[in-house]
Amino acid sequence: MLISAERTVLFLKKRMISIVILCALVLMAASVTLVQAEQQRLSAKLIRLHVVANSDSAHDQAVKLEVRDAVSAAAKALLDGAEDPRAALAGRLDAVADAAAARLRELGEDLPVTVRLGKERFPTREYDTFSLPAGVYESLRVTIGAGKGHNWWCVVFPSLCLTSSMDELELAAQTAGFSIGEIRLITGEEDFRLKFRVLELLQQLKCAMAGA
Repeated sequence: MLISAERTVLFLKKRMISIVILCALVLMAASVTLVQAEQQRLSAKLIRLHVVANSDSAHDQAVKLEVRDAVSAAAKALLDGAEDPRAALAGRLDAVADAAAARLRELGEDLPVTVRLGKERFPTREYDTFSLPAGVYESLRVTIGAGKGHNWWCVVFPSLCLTSSMDELELAAQTAGFSIGEIRLITGEEDFRLKFRVLELLQQLKCAMAGA
């Protein structure tokens, strides 16, 4: 009888642990689903910036950052006050390319540069004052030379990557039409960052299964 009672208690403990784990997984799945919905709303308001270096040499990586600054400034000039940021940028990609090429010439670099606007998948990224979940975003992609080097990822609209404080970031986001909830999402409590990572892992698993 004693052995039977001990087995019953052990069974109930295991059952309780299983229920707790299941509930935690359900809650996490629901939270990730909400983050995914938020990411889709964010993607409709953001234009990401993706600069690809010529190579991974220290020199080419430094050149990449110089081009990044030139492109960011040119894009900001085009986008400030624009009613339709994507249309404003799409109609003047030549100005962005010219700014990048001019900076390369100033640096004495004989490298081609290509600029395009389109959809790209971005990983989860964490910056000093904000984070962004993985997902597909409208992207201004700038490729320098052979485009074999490491990437630089950020945001060209609103100009979140040009802000130096949380107040400036929140103002830029509000000006771009972000809700308070969306600003809270990207300015980064730790639990959101964890959910961003879980969402990214699920997206990677989905892509892997689709390619299988």
